Amino acid sequence: MTLRVAKLALVFAVAIFYSLVVLNNTTDYDSNYQFVRHVLMMDSTFPGNRGMWRAVNSPAWHTLFYLAIITWETMSMILCWLGAFMIARALRKTTASFHEAKRIAIAALTFSLLMWFVVFLSVGGEWFLMWQSKMWNGQDAAFRMFTVIGIVLLFVAQPETEAQP
Repeated sequence: MTLRVAKLALVFAVAIFYSLVVLNNTTDYDSNYQFVRHVLMMDSTFPGNRGMWRAVNSPAWHTLFYLAIITWETMSMILCWLGAFMIARALRKTTASFHEAKRIAIAALTFSLLMWFVVFLSVGGEWFLMWQSKMWNGQDAAFRMFTVIGIVLLFVAQPETEAQP
């Protein structure tokens, strides 16, 4: 039962995290919008880099990109809450039932990992050369979140056994 509660607590913690992220991105929209805008414009990358042809200078595209991120975060939040709820309902059920109940949480955590890896580390970091910026570089934070959520996913995905404490 201890490992089951630990898995529930960690999925619940990720749901809380995403709730705060969505709250911050919707109530203080401009702060992170500026981050996205500067990354897409590549205005703080190394002078004279040959990747500047990739820069996106359209405010409409900045808004669309940022709204897509908020939507992805909102979906991650909803799926994590649903996953935590499903795990909580199966906490005292059979091993097979508990393992089955983790499906949505596993999908939510995977969906979340894809955001950090694809959107922030790949597209932002490599395509828009975010790594070159001292001010608008979110790679450390993205890697930290990818790592934390990845560890939670690996732990939650571990198969259940009758002998677990």
